[in-house]
Amino acid sequence: MSGRILVVDDLAVNRRLMEAMLARDYYDVSFADGGEAAIEMALKDPPELVLLDVQMPRKNGLDVCRELKAHALTCHVPIILITANGDRQARLDGLLAGADDFLAKPVDSLQLSARARSLIRLKRSADELRRRVADGQRLGLSSEGHRMIFGQPSVVVLDDPTEMARPVGASLEASFRVSYSDAAQLGAKATDYADLLLVPLGAKGCDPLAVVAKMQAREASRDVQILCVAGPNEAVLATRALDLGAHDILTAPVDEEELLARTGTLLRRKRQVESLRMQVEDSFEQAVTDPLTGLYNRRYLLSQLQPLLKRAELGGPALAVLVFDLDHFKRVNDRFGHDVGDDVLREFAARIASNVRPTDFVCRLGGEEFVVVMPNTTNDYAVLAAERLRMVISGDDFGVRRGGVWLRVTVSVGLACSENAAFAPDQLLKQADQALYRAKQAGRDRVASAA
Repeated sequence: MSGRILVVDDLAVNRRLMEAMLARDYYDVSFADGGEAAIEMALKDPPELVLLDVQMPRKNGLDVCRELKAHALTCHVPIILITANGDRQARLDGLLAGADDFLAKPVDSLQLSARARSLIRLKRSADELRRRVADGQRLGLSSEGHRMIFGQPSVVVLDDPTEMARPVGASLEASFRVSYSDAAQLGAKATDYADLLLVPLGAKGCDPLAVVAKMQAREASRDVQILCVAGPNEAVLATRALDLGAHDILTAPVDEEELLARTGTLLRRKRQVESLRMQVEDSFEQAVTDPLTGLYNRRYLLSQLQPLLKRAELGGPALAVLVFDLDHFKRVNDRFGHDVGDDVLREFAARIASNVRPTDFVCRLGGEEFVVVMPNTTNDYAVLAAERLRMVISGDDFGVRRGGVWLRVTVSVGLACSENAAFAPDQLLKQADQALYRAKQAGRDRVASAA
């Protein structure tokens, strides 16, 4: 995987060493010799990853990290801090400042490569969601922000006969809901919907790398954050775990403060991605939903009709389309106003939607015209269904709260069935519309069939 990386170090020899390591993976590398230059370069052309030395004159790495994470242009750029070996306080301060990871000097090239690949992969995935959210906002299909309510995060610890799993889990119990599971139970729903899975790479009762791969391979558990705990001599396993999809590595002996800081970073990242995904789903829903009635719109109707008609054309079950038009609806708007007219449309939509089968779907074409699509329906059954729906509308008056009146509403219905029509959405709708015209010409409040 290639990508754009900014290396920040005040010593030229360290910059050349990083360049040599990153050149093996064909990264596009740029360099800054100090904190001020790094911030200026990152804001001008945000990279996909920043490798940032902590100990620098004038503006140190922690200050640079805080400024980059506070700026809208660079807040999503992952940062790996380069610290002196054993500098515990710098690691903790870096994680609290927003750093995504850190590496100790001298930097191991395999670990650097694995962590860079992992963070760039995660960033690109989140960036794609952000682009979709931005596209939805430009089209007016989603709001600027999306509020989500999260409960207490849940952590599952891979339990095994070693002495590492239980103590690490105990350190998390004060802040999270912690449970323990062996490898055979990881396919259970409780694990699929956990927020974080903690995997000791020294586990003896299973293959921990297989556990990581399994969680990433299954769609239900793919969003679970995976934190692996590696022993002092398990650097190769840690590198392999990152390549298989683990999100972070914690090196034993485990520092409780670092454990909590890394866990918090992973969970915040997961919440951000979940919020982005929800905004994307909302924008898709709004793109196919009529804002007044909450029914599907014409775009959704046409997208669904095509495959249903294709299946019917190939010998599948027949498909019926019912087109509804509220009789004399203009009089309601003229007499009571459009607010009352909107209430009538909402009530009409609610009555129709609650009186069709689960396999049917209701759309608003526009104005006072609606469509019910009925898969696996013959013409004779469609006529009976249309009559029943017509009576649902006309049987009880509409109570309009804002108008303080009761209105009698009737509909005319035209229907067409794939048994008697060409297998094209526009032609099927045209035949149903022609039948609707005949129903209106015959006196309204009735059903007419294209057959």
